Amino acid sequence: MRLLLCFTLLTSSSLAFATRNDRPIIGVLAQEVFNPEPNASSYIAASYVKFLESAGARVVPVMINQTEEEYKALFHSINGVLFPGGGVSLISSGYARAAKIFYNLAIEANQRGDYFPIWGTCLGFEQLAYLTAQKPVLVNTNTTGVSLPLNFTHEAKGSRMFKDFPAELMQALATEDLTENSHMWSVSVETFNGNEDLKKFYKVLSTNTDGKIEFISTWEAYDYPFYGVQWHPEKNAFEWTRPYYMHSPNAVKVTFYFADFLVSEARKSFHTFESEEAARKLLIYHHSPTYTGDASAFEQIYLF
Repeated sequence: MRLLLCFTLLTSSSLAFATRNDRPIIGVLAQEVFNPEPNASSYIAASYVKFLESAGARVVPVMINQTEEEYKALFHSINGVLFPGGGVSLISSGYARAAKIFYNLAIEANQRGDYFPIWGTCLGFEQLAYLTAQKPVLVNTNTTGVSLPLNFTHEAKGSRMFKDFPAELMQALATEDLTENSHMWSVSVETFNGNEDLKKFYKVLSTNTDGKIEFISTWEAYDYPFYGVQWHPEKNAFEWTRPYYMHSPNAVKVTFYFADFLVSEARKSFHTFESEEAARKLLIYHHSPTYTGDASAFEQIYLF
C-alpha cells in the first residue's frame, strides 16, 4: 500500500512537471539604430532583458535581417517572443519583417495546439495592431512622456492577463500614475470599434485618453496568447533617465507582476533547442550592454 501511494505521488508529480516548462527562453526582437555604425546597426534596450530575467526566463536576441529559414528555426527553439518599444517603421523595417514572420508562425502554431505567446510593448503593441488589421490603424495622440492610471474595462477582471493580480495592485493601477507612455501614435477606441479584424481578435482590457482621444492601452487576443500594452511596464524598475518613470513600490510591483505573467505564459510552450549547448550559443549573455543613460531614454542598450 505504501509503495503504491509513493508511486502514485511520483506519477502525479511527474505529470505536473510535464505541463510546465521550467527553463523558458524568450526572444526579444532587435531593431535598427538611428545612426548605424559597423557592429552597431541594431539594438535591444537592456531593460527588456532584465524584465524577463526578473521572472525566471533567459533571453535570446532576435536579430533583424535574418533569413526566413533562420527565423523559423529560432521560432521552434524559443518559448515566446517580445516585440519591444522603439521608433522604426511598422511596414518596411527589419523589425517589422521579423515581427510578421513570428506573428504568422505563432498563429499557425497555436491553431495546432502548439502554445506560443507574443507580447508587444508600445511599438510592439502598434506592430500587433498593424499585423492583425493588415493596414495602418494608428492616430496621432499627445502621449509622449506621461505616466497614467489605467481605465479598466469590464473585460479586465476575467482576463488571462489580470485574473491573478492582487486586488490592491489592480486598485493602484486604476488610481495611480503607474503606466509610462512614450508614444505619439495609438489605436483609438473609435478606430478599434470600426475595425472588425481588431474587434474580433482582441479583448480590450484598458483604455486611456490624452484629453481628446480615447485609445486602447492594454489588450489580449481572444483565441491566442497574444498580449499588448501601449505603455512600458519594464521602465518602472529598470529605467531612471526621465522624471516620469515611476519608481514607487506599487510601480515596481507592476513591473514584476507583468514580467511574471509573461514568463508564466512562456512556461506553457515546449519548444526547445536541440541541446543546452545550442541554446547557450545564442543567449544574450554573449553580449555586453553599453551605458547610454547620459544621452538616451535607456540606461543601457545591447548593440549588434
